Amino acid sequence: MGAEGAASGAGAAVLVPLPGSRSDRPAGRPGEKMAVAGSGWGLAQLAEALGSSEQALRLIVSILMGYPFALFQRYFLFQKETYLIHLYNVFTGLSIAYFNFGMQFFHSLLCVLIQFLILRLMGRTITAVFTTFFFQMTYLMAGYYFTATEHYDIKWTMPHCVLTLKLIGLAIDYYDGGKDPEFLTPEQRRFAVRGVPTLLEVSGFSYFYGAFMVGPQFSMTDYQKLARGEMTDVPGQRPNSFVPALKRLSLGLLFLVTYTLSSLYVSDEYLISDDYMEKPFWFRCGYILIWGKIILYKYVTCWLVTEGVCILVGLGYNGKDQSGKPLWDACANMKVWLYETTPLFTGTIASFNINTNAWVARYIFKRLKFLGNKLLSQALALFFLAIWHGLHSGYLVCFQMELLIVIVERQVINLVRDSPALSTLASITALQPIFYMLQQANHWMFMGYSLVPFCLFTWDKWMKVYRSIYFFGHVLFLTLLLVLPYIRKLVVPRKEKLKKAE
Repeated sequence: MGAEGAASGAGAAVLVPLPGSRSDRPAGRPGEKMAVAGSGWGLAQLAEALGSSEQALRLIVSILMGYPFALFQRYFLFQKETYLIHLYNVFTGLSIAYFNFGMQFFHSLLCVLIQFLILRLMGRTITAVFTTFFFQMTYLMAGYYFTATEHYDIKWTMPHCVLTLKLIGLAIDYYDGGKDPEFLTPEQRRFAVRGVPTLLEVSGFSYFYGAFMVGPQFSMTDYQKLARGEMTDVPGQRPNSFVPALKRLSLGLLFLVTYTLSSLYVSDEYLISDDYMEKPFWFRCGYILIWGKIILYKYVTCWLVTEGVCILVGLGYNGKDQSGKPLWDACANMKVWLYETTPLFTGTIASFNINTNAWVARYIFKRLKFLGNKLLSQALALFFLAIWHGLHSGYLVCFQMELLIVIVERQVINLVRDSPALSTLASITALQPIFYMLQQANHWMFMGYSLVPFCLFTWDKWMKVYRSIYFFGHVLFLTLLLVLPYIRKLVVPRKEKLKKAE
């Protein structure tokens, strides 16, 4: 549900689940009319046999097709003329767009063309940046408005929200490329676009098959290195990335199987069913805890599979560690071990949708430094994320709740650290497994609580669920926010307070 205020600990953060990608829609609903009619491939029948929607099946097929596409690029296009790489990416990306959305692929094509004209006609100016931001976000918002239904549909706005961030980031990096490097931060220097991208280059960057549908985000500079054959651990040779890519694919498929089997027993629809409402309070809370854990696995699946594609083609290359071992995490959207083991909300944030979080930190949060107020910058970054996801009230409620939880969690961590009695209690080895289990239960209960409005997103649905558990999360965390300062006065010695102030 959001972006880490900054990678360097710049404040509250949220994780960002993939917008508009629910795959458990029953077949035959309006969103599926956007699929290519009369394909004759029997996808509708196959989807029905699998208990899925045709659009969800098309999405899975599309991201898996990235692997043969990447193999072809590795063995036939590596270090060839860059225009061939761009053409290949445009052709494969547009093919994926047409396969999923038919002629509605023109939305992305139009925005890419206009973005190129903005860069060329306005140049490296702040006007170009603001024009890009306004046009791309307005187009996305209009898409959300005119295609909105009461359900999560897989439609053209799903990849378009990914494209919107990519084109806004390109405009900002192009603007930075016109500045004197000494006035840029090291991060800005790394991503600044110095040359003038051609239309073919911008199109290849936008339609790269490994990231067009669900991400991850990557920069134009990394894409240019990929086209030149520089994203490799052995200069002049194809990257030794086959095994790392296979590992991410296998892990993604494991999560896919886990989600598919679990979704037979856990679903969004049950949350608003009469049977759920009639269950005791403890059951309703426990169901949200389990549901919140399972529901995110569909996003984990997509991101792991697409990360494998990026690694296979070389885009995932991220230099070498201190021992000289190549790193393949440049396009990583998940830190799976951290995600599965952390008992903290901030740990989940740091492990989930990493590239999108980094994008928001780089292009929104840090660019608001001139405001001189970290909390205000965080709030504006969260507001951007909410409207980027869509126009439903559930998105705003989700981000508001998660920000509140993160603020309270950090206060509790500081309280335990600064209180001698609490820190001594927390350090007792025999009690640590108990504390860990309690933290995990609390963590996933209220992670699921925050996800309720995100996944149900309309006022009547998420309010129905929240009423059924008496707004438990809001009551608890708002109470803690008010009470913790007084508890701190009681359990933290004055000398610790003075030391912290210094």
